[in-house]
Amino acid sequence: MSKKSLIKRRDFLKLSSAAMITGLAGKLAGKPLTGKEDEITEAARKVGKLPRRKLGYSGRKVSILLGAGDLAQAPTEAGILCGMNYWHKANRWMRSKTPDSILKNRDAHYCQVTIDRVGGSHYTGRFDEEAHCTYVKEALKQTGLGYFDDMQLHYGYHSTEELKKERGFVRAFERLKKEGLVKHLCLSQHGYAGNSRVPGGQSAAEILTAVVEDGLYEHAQFIYSYGADPEMDQFIEFARKKGFGTIAMKTARGIGRMKQDQEFMDKLPAGTSPHHALTRWLTTSTKLDAAVIRVKTLDEFVETYSGAGKNLRTRDKQTIQMLTVEADKTTCRLCTLCQPYCPQEIPIADILRFERYAMDDYDWGKAQELYTKLPTKANACINCQTCMQHCPQGLRIPQQLSRAHALLYKG
Repeated sequence: MSKKSLIKRRDFLKLSSAAMITGLAGKLAGKPLTGKEDEITEAARKVGKLPRRKLGYSGRKVSILLGAGDLAQAPTEAGILCGMNYWHKANRWMRSKTPDSILKNRDAHYCQVTIDRVGGSHYTGRFDEEAHCTYVKEALKQTGLGYFDDMQLHYGYHSTEELKKERGFVRAFERLKKEGLVKHLCLSQHGYAGNSRVPGGQSAAEILTAVVEDGLYEHAQFIYSYGADPEMDQFIEFARKKGFGTIAMKTARGIGRMKQDQEFMDKLPAGTSPHHALTRWLTTSTKLDAAVIRVKTLDEFVETYSGAGKNLRTRDKQTIQMLTVEADKTTCRLCTLCQPYCPQEIPIADILRFERYAMDDYDWGKAQELYTKLPTKANACINCQTCMQHCPQGLRIPQQLSRAHALLYKG
């Protein structure tokens, strides 16, 4: 990065902080405050400035909570005022519109393009150097961003063997980097161990460890939340020693359904909330560099992000403990450790991930659409309970599968 870019970034941060503190956010574009802008400014004031940490080998400092291209407009603008400077799935602005406040201060933001396999799903699709290059150029044309800071492989590799042999995505990155259109390489990694559509699939932790050792990628997103997860904890420790960046996604395990259970909510300590405690835990009690936490409204933005970088209080610790106990009974953490042992080759983690979209994100349409596409559904379960012997959280998987099928099947 040039000295000129660094100056621009530093000046922007000073201006943004000043605007937030003085309550002049609505005048950044030369306009008087409207009612909505006033609400945005107030939400940003309540949250305060988001702390930053170095991410990956480049040492870029990013906000410990990341934004996203599918984040609603009001939380996006509030996040910018709070110093949110990394945008996951910035290519989603192709569907809507890139925020003016980002375009006007482009050098102050890290914008990521997320790229899928072509010719099929993330199970059956392939890497295509030419198609990936074409997509990035079209995304830049439609978003007006000029360049993407990060180029992310969506859903990641199926196995360490694929990582070694299939270099089409890496070649596309190298071409685009030479043209000045992308700068850094990253991925989001799911687990594929025991998945019938992915022969030889491995766990996310196994693949990510190989990614770090390979040395081409700078950071990764992966599924991580409260509760025992020794395999991912070991990877995070390894990644930190190597200077590899770590970002948690799908972090609110079971919270959506818990918030619908008033009896459970009434038992939680006063003076905190599930999402607030989650944010404190993720940003101060783990060795993660950053996290993605989904919010939809300004109220959720304040409730959740106001915990960023703040240590757990006694009531927050109690809340995390209660969330963990409840989630371990109701919500899969998607580790895939059980899948290789299913005699019916049921994609257990996929099905229970779709169930989370419905029960926790309230996105029933997405959940049912994805479930419908599965060649093997949850009703193939014969209740042999072999999977339960390999579940680290002791989840009653056959019951979960039966419930998921009843919720998601539209046949």
